[in-house]
Amino acid sequence: MKESELQPLFAAAVREAWRLGYGWKQLRGDIFAGLTVGIVAIPLAMALAIASGAPPQYGLYTAIIAGFIIAITGGSRFNISGPTAAFVVILLPITHDFGLGGLMIATIMAGIMMFGMGITGMGKFIEYIPYPVTMGFTAGIGVVIATLQIKDFLGLDVGVLDGHYLEKVWLLIQALPTAHFPDMLLGFLTLGVMLGWHRLKTTLPAPLVALLVGSGLAWGLGYFFPEFHAITINDKFNGIPSQLPQFMLPWELPNAKGEPIGLSFDMIRLLLGSAFAIAMLGAIESLLCAVVADGMTGTKHNPNAELIGQGLGNIIAPFFGGISATAAIARTATNIRSGATTPLAAIIHALFLLIVLISLSNLLGYVPMATLAALLLIVAWNMSDAHGFMRLLKIAPRSDLLVLFVCFGLTVLFDMTISVTAGLVLAAMLFIRQMAELTGAELVENQYHMRNNTPLPEHVLIYDINGPLFFGAAEKAMKTLQIVHADVRVLILDMQDVSLMDVTGMMALESLINDLNKNNVLVIISGLQPRLILRLRKAGIRKVAGKIHFSQDINEAIHMINSGATRHHRPAPAV
Repeated sequence: MKESELQPLFAAAVREAWRLGYGWKQLRGDIFAGLTVGIVAIPLAMALAIASGAPPQYGLYTAIIAGFIIAITGGSRFNISGPTAAFVVILLPITHDFGLGGLMIATIMAGIMMFGMGITGMGKFIEYIPYPVTMGFTAGIGVVIATLQIKDFLGLDVGVLDGHYLEKVWLLIQALPTAHFPDMLLGFLTLGVMLGWHRLKTTLPAPLVALLVGSGLAWGLGYFFPEFHAITINDKFNGIPSQLPQFMLPWELPNAKGEPIGLSFDMIRLLLGSAFAIAMLGAIESLLCAVVADGMTGTKHNPNAELIGQGLGNIIAPFFGGISATAAIARTATNIRSGATTPLAAIIHALFLLIVLISLSNLLGYVPMATLAALLLIVAWNMSDAHGFMRLLKIAPRSDLLVLFVCFGLTVLFDMTISVTAGLVLAAMLFIRQMAELTGAELVENQYHMRNNTPLPEHVLIYDINGPLFFGAAEKAMKTLQIVHADVRVLILDMQDVSLMDVTGMMALESLINDLNKNNVLVIISGLQPRLILRLRKAGIRKVAGKIHFSQDINEAIHMINSGATRHHRPAPAV
C-alpha cells in the first residue's frame, strides 16, 4: 500500500469515533460498559491463561496491555480484546513443548504476521473462509476446551494431559475414581449459578456472581469444616503478584525445562507453524467479532485497520507478560449491550483490570480452580454453538456437511492448523467440482433452426459453451468439442455465457483451435466478452483469415460465412 493509503488505517476506530462527536452521554455509556466488561473479564482472563498453561496473572496482563493497545490502534469501535478460549488448543501445546518463553515468542511472530496482513490489505480475504470451516473448527475447539476442564472441575488426581485427544480422554476416564468432593461440589454449584443466573433480569454479570459464589462457598465451608478444602489459585500458583506488568524480554523467559529459551533461527523455525496458526485464528476471530458488532450496532468496521491493531497488540503485549490476544465475541457483545459507543469503553476495561490487579490480587488467589473450570465449560458450550451446528446439519448440502465434519473431527483429534488447512482445501476442491459441473459444451444447431426458421449453412456446426472456462472445467468442455465430423468446415463457438477464462482455459482453447485448423476447420468465436477477447489476443489467439474469426453474435457469424468473409477456408468437398 502507498503511504497515503496506510495512514488512515492506524487508529481508524478512534478517528471514526472522534469524527462522529463525543459528549457526556457517550462518556457515561463508555464508562459503564468498560466497568461491566472489566468485571466479566477478570475470571475469564485468569481461567483462559491457566487453560493455556500459563499462570493466571498472564491472562490479566494480556487483557490490560493487548486490550489497551488494540483499542486505540484497531479498526472496530466496539471490540474487546484479550485472551480467548479459541486460542487454548493452540497455546497449551506450545507451553508444554517450549515453555512460557516459546509462547511469548510465538505470540510476537503471530503479531508480526497479523500486522503484515493488515498493511497489505488482506483483511477482506478472511471473509472468503466458508462457514462450515469456521463452524467446524470452533465447535471442535469447544469440545476440546470442555474436555480439558474436567480435570479441575472434578478435582481429578491426574498429571499433565499429554498425547492426542483420545489419550487425554482415556487418562481422564482412568482418573475418575480420584474425584475430589469439595472441587466437585463447587464446580457443580458454580455451573448451576451460571446456568440459572441468565434467567434473572439483572445487570450483574453471571461470571462475577459465579466467581463470588464459588469463592465465598470455598471460604465459608473451609472455615466451618476444616477438612473441606478445594484447590485454589493460591494452592496451584502461589497467588497472584500485586504489581504492575513488568517489562521483560520474552527470549529470557524459561523453556519447558525451566531454562532461558534464547532466540535463534532454529527456535523461530520450530515455532513458525504455531505462530501462523495463532495469526490466522486471531485474524478470523477478531474480524468475525467485528462483523457481529457491526450487526448489533449498525456500524462498519475497517478490517485491515483491525488486523493492524491486533498485530500491534500481540507484538507489544509479550514484552509485559501478555500471551496471545484477539477480540472476544462474548465480551464485545456485553460491551455493546452495556452502552459502549467508542473504543474508550475497551480502554476503561483495561484500566479497571489494572486497578483490580494492583489492589485485589490477594483476594483473587482464593478463587477455586473448580469455579474457573465451570466458567470455561460455559464458554466452551457457547463457543461450540450446538444450536447452529444442529441447524447446519438440517439445511446444509452434503458437500458442506463433509467440510463441517472434516474440520470438526480434525480439530478434536489433531489440531486447528490441520483442520483449517484441510477444510479450506476440501471446500475449494468441492467448489471447483461444482463450478466444473456448470461448464459444458452443447451442440445447438436445432435450437438455431427453431429461433431463425432457417437451416444452418452446410458443413457448419454451432456449439454453445456455458460457464466459467477455468482449470477445473476447461478439459471437460474441450473434450466435447473434439468430436467433430470429418465433413465439418466451420465450427462456431457461442461463448456469450463464458464469464471467466484462466490460462488453463486459454491453453485448452488454443489447442482445440490448432487441432481443428489442421483439419481445415475454421473456428468462429462468437459473443465473447471484450475483456476476454483482449486476454486471448495477449495470449496470441487473434483473428487469422481462414482459421480464426470473432463475431458479436451467432447471426453475425452466419452472415460472415454466407457473405464470404471467411473465404480463405477450404470449401467442402463435392458429394
